[in-house]
Amino acid sequence: MNHYETVFILTPVLSDAQMKEAVEKFKAVLAENNATVVNEENWGLRKLAYPIQHKSTGFYTLIEFDAEPTVVKKLETAFRRDEKVIRFLIFHLDKHAAEYAAKRRSLKGAKNNVSNEEVKEVKED
Repeated sequence: MNHYETVFILTPVLSDAQMKEAVEKFKAVLAENNATVVNEENWGLRKLAYPIQHKSTGFYTLIEFDAEPTVVKKLETAFRRDEKVIRFLIFHLDKHAAEYAAKRRSLKGAKNNVSNEEVKEVKED
């Protein structure tokens, strides 16, 4: 199995429920093809570098997954068929990039734990 990462941009006219539904749809495509989702990050509504389809913002989502190379083609097909997707990029992570991604996830998790502990301390005071 190879380690992959995909970032896709959804149209900004979607509600939160529609956005989450679209993300779940792509995760289901991965699950149907025996891929394992390692990490999912919702980056939220962000400004695009240049207008795409007359839109200047979009909902960004990152998904890291382990899968066979044939799954990538099926995921690309799902992205292309969905009109909610403005842009997408799927890339294979080599050994060093996979290590960096794991390190980034662990640092992010540690940062979230620290901020959650700070919130608990503030509430207790």
